Order: sequence, then structure tokens, then C-alpha cells
Amino acid sequence: MSVTIKEVVTKKELNEFVSFLYKHYKDNKFWVPPLISDELKTFDREKSPVFEICRSKLWLAYKDNRCVGRVCGIIIPAWIEKKGEKLARLTRIEFIDDPEVSAKLFDTVENWAKEEGMDGIVGPLGFSNLDQSALLIEGHDWIASVASNYQWDYYQKHFDNYGYTKEIDWLEFRITFPEQLPERSYRVAELLKSRYGLRYVGFKSLKELLPFKEEVAHLYNDAFSDLYGTYPLPDKQLAFYFDKYFPNLDPRYVKIILDKEDKLAGFAVGMPSLARALRKANGRLFPFGFVHVLKARRKNDELELMLVGVRPELQKMGLVSFLINEVWRTANEDGIKFVETTGMLENNYVAIQMWKPFDHIQHKRKRCYRKMF
Repeated sequence: MSVTIKEVVTKKELNEFVSFLYKHYKDNKFWVPPLISDELKTFDREKSPVFEICRSKLWLAYKDNRCVGRVCGIIIPAWIEKKGEKLARLTRIEFIDDPEVSAKLFDTVENWAKEEGMDGIVGPLGFSNLDQSALLIEGHDWIASVASNYQWDYYQKHFDNYGYTKEIDWLEFRITFPEQLPERSYRVAELLKSRYGLRYVGFKSLKELLPFKEEVAHLYNDAFSDLYGTYPLPDKQLAFYFDKYFPNLDPRYVKIILDKEDKLAGFAVGMPSLARALRKANGRLFPFGFVHVLKARRKNDELELMLVGVRPELQKMGLVSFLINEVWRTANEDGIKFVETTGMLENNYVAIQMWKPFDHIQHKRKRCYRKMF
């Protein structure tokens, strides 16, 4: 039977769009299921403010009377204006290993982009850099991190064979934390404190962190403004993302540096790895999934470093090392031995260089593709 495509319009179809992911990867021990509630909320046009600033459509693919794939197309005018190219984005693309299925999905999202006046398409790339980005092309035998996504290894050949070419790659690293930091790390931190009047702020509760929530959100916009895929997120969208993640933060692993005027200079956000806990929870916190999450928070030897941001004018001063020092202090107290990073752009040499003093490997690579019409 031929492949048929259906646009997602109803809540029932959206549920099928989300649930396909869990069926598609159910036997893959390296895939980490996101929370079903979060996935549904991402595409809820009444709850997510992202739909106020973009155009988007979702589709499902069927063959032999069963769902065999999905894709989402996005057009973000603010990003197009910043980049200076009329490019749509494709995201959440999933399919069985069947070129007829992937071709139908690619054709569908590409034709929509053409109808919307676009000159090409890039992806996988989500609604923002706080959303899912890129296709895993190396590291399929490593468990995914919570802040990263996973795809079957056959996806790359489908992209390559259908005329997609490399746009840019993200690299992910696994760091082995030492029992003791090099003496130079301490000297750099002390020098920054004395020369620039910087001071570190730590937290024991989310209540203590709450007054910095809005300032961290706005610094995110500034700190990542020059990186690929970013665009200025409006306040409502920033609030949506930070309200989503804030309740799940471990305040002890949120590190903040203030300047001599008590303005936010930089931040780091880490979290004891919940990857294996979420695999056991299988996308649901209730009735028992939260138990696995609580156990992972209490006892863990692995940390995920989610975000590190520094004010643009301060990014070459070594503040990242200062922040990593503070992350290491807490991790050392908790018996953390390994750190998983989120994706770092392959041309973001400053970020990549910060792992040079540590025992580390680059174990994953993710790719964003481009296709011009």
C-alpha cells in the first residue's frame, strides 16, 4: 500500500503524533523518553506562546493502516529576519526505515514551506535552542541525556539520500571530574574576584533562586544571541520555557556570578542525570515514575550540564571556568564522577576549550541539515 499523509488537527491526532515516539523507540535501551505531558504542552496552541510568533503544521504518515512516521514544519519570522534567509525548519521527524515513508514526509514539509514562500528548509531544528535540535549521527551506543534527543542510526542515510546537506554540527562531551581541581583553576577564580569584584551566589532552595529567575532568562537571550539557530525570545516565550524547567531544577547545581554592582554576570545550570530514571518512568511521573526521579536526585554519580551563560562583554574573561569550579565543588561533595554536556556548536571554540583541562571524550555528534528548493 502507498503512504498517505494526514495533517494533525484534532487532539486525538496530536496524541497519536506524540505517542508514535514511544512506540517507535520502545525497544531501544539508549533512548530516553520525554515526559508525555511536556510534549503535548509544546504543541498546545492555547498554552504555548510560541505559536504567537511562528507558523507551524504537523503531519502523520500511514502505511498498511498503521502510523509509520511524523514531521512538524515551523516558520519563525524573527529568525528569518536575523539570518537573512527565507528558511523553514523541520522538527520532530520520525519514521520507520522505509525510503517511501521518509520521502513522503520530506515532500510534505518541503511543499508546505514552498507554499509559504520559503527558499529552503533546515533541520531538525525546534522552536528555539531550548527545544529539540539536530539529528544524532554519532554516539548511538550511548544513552541520551535528558536535554538531548536520540534518533535511530538509519536516519542519516535518509537525509543524505534525499538531497539534504550538512548545515552545522553540535558536539557533546563526557567529562570525568577529578578528585581535586588544578591549582590554576583556583588562582583564576580568585583573580577574577579581586580584579572585577565578582562574587559567587549558591542556593539551597528554589525559593532562594526565585528572585534571579527573570534575570537568568534575559541573560540567556543575550549570552546565546550569536549562536546558530537562536533569535530573541519574547518575554512570554522565555517565561514558558523557564516555568517548564524551573520546578525540576536542583537549586544546589544552579550557580550564579554577580558583578560588583550585583548584576548578573553569568550562570550555570546542572542536574544529577535523570536519564535512566526517565527510562523507567516511560514518559509518566505518575503513579510511580516520580519515585525513580527522586532516587536519581538523591544518589547519582553522573551530572548533566544543561546551560552555561555569560554576559557577552564578559565572555573572554574566564568566567566559565569560575562557574565550572563551583559546579565541581558541589559535584565532588555528592560523589559525582562524570558530566554529560549538552550540544556545543562545532565552531564554538571558547565553549569546547573549557574541557581541555579535564579528562574528556567527544562521544556524540548531532547534525542540522539544509535543503534549498
